[in-house]
Amino acid sequence: MGRLLDLVKSSYSEKRRIVAPLVGFPGVKIAQSSIKLAQQNHEEHFKVVSSLVDKFKPDIQFVLMDLSVEANALGLNTLFPPDDSATVMKKHGKFGTDELALLEKIKFDSDSRLLSYVKTVELMKRRFPAGVKVGAYVTGPYTLAGLIIGAEEAGLMAARHPEKLEEICVFTNDCIMRYAELLLSAGADAVCVLEPSGVMLGPSHFEKFSVANVKDIVKLCHTADSDCIYHVCGNSTHLIEKMVESGVDGLSLDSKDGGIYLSEIAKNIQKNIVLIGNISPSRTIVYGSPKEVKEEVKALLESMDSFPNYVLSTGCDLPLETPVDNISAFMETGRNYTISV
Repeated sequence: MGRLLDLVKSSYSEKRRIVAPLVGFPGVKIAQSSIKLAQQNHEEHFKVVSSLVDKFKPDIQFVLMDLSVEANALGLNTLFPPDDSATVMKKHGKFGTDELALLEKIKFDSDSRLLSYVKTVELMKRRFPAGVKVGAYVTGPYTLAGLIIGAEEAGLMAARHPEKLEEICVFTNDCIMRYAELLLSAGADAVCVLEPSGVMLGPSHFEKFSVANVKDIVKLCHTADSDCIYHVCGNSTHLIEKMVESGVDGLSLDSKDGGIYLSEIAKNIQKNIVLIGNISPSRTIVYGSPKEVKEEVKALLESMDSFPNYVLSTGCDLPLETPVDNISAFMETGRNYTISV
């Protein structure tokens, strides 16, 4: 607990920043692999993330971002395109209480693909250079509930039958906890809870269906002396206070395109919470020139100069088509930047 904060503050005292873009899929091109293969084969997965560490030398490297791992382990219909992340198929029809009883019987943490991610983390921890922290992802309890029962059904259930949705979120969180425990045992230095669907909730519903459960994941991470990070896509400004109440060590926040102005949030947040972000993953770094990337990154760094609790990153995972030269420009700017205060 507090390992990430200590690292961030130590770097700040040396007038530099921790640089850790959320980058996974571009490594597929570097390693001459495919997303499908990497998401199903731990040796191939390690080859992809290892290629990123070799080329860019980030301070933290996560596994490939994949919101289908837990859902697929529960038997949900999942598509595996060769050049795109696995996708859980939309559920049709109402979710019956008998379905939850069936899901509870599944030996969730024996799933081969889920275990391949655990094995990838083990390889990362064992083979990465000592200075590179290993990050893993889990799907948030509300988002996983939405994948199981359908996103629209989850929204309706939150309003009309919150007690039923609470029951489902308790179940999904139990699955996530079992997965997180395996990841932590494999050596994950940080576990990031991906809760993209949470942005559609108001603060009270977000607290009930996500935060109340994520608190358990935080405790599990802290018991393992690892950090827990919350990630919500889009404009999560209305949820920041609740996210902090979960006890997480860091908040990974979306870009200005998503409505997040990081320096404004930094003014009002506790200094023991690490802010991570927030270069847009779908604009300049994908379609701009290296020069434009450097200018954008420099402007963000300058705006965060007075805040010690900050990690330079992207607002979300970088897509496959992100030019390697632009990622290099991002890393070079972050590495060469000197904090002026």
